[in-house]
Amino acid sequence: MKKLNALDWIAMVLVVVGGLNWGLVGLFNFDLVATLFGDMSAFSRVVYSLVGLSAVYVALMSMKFGKK
Repeated sequence: MKKLNALDWIAMVLVVVGGLNWGLVGLFNFDLVATLFGDMSAFSRVVYSLVGLSAVYVALMSMKFGKK
């Protein structure tokens, strides 16, 4: 099995952060990212974008692992 590199780990952490944030939104109507960085501030948008890109990266990475 391939070892995860730094980019893989960063992407995994961001996907977990995004999942936890969406869990908080769904369960408690509480957006942690917006609370910490401002509602749709520039930094919040960067965080949301990085989480989305990480999800795509992890999906592609998991398909690649599934083929082996």
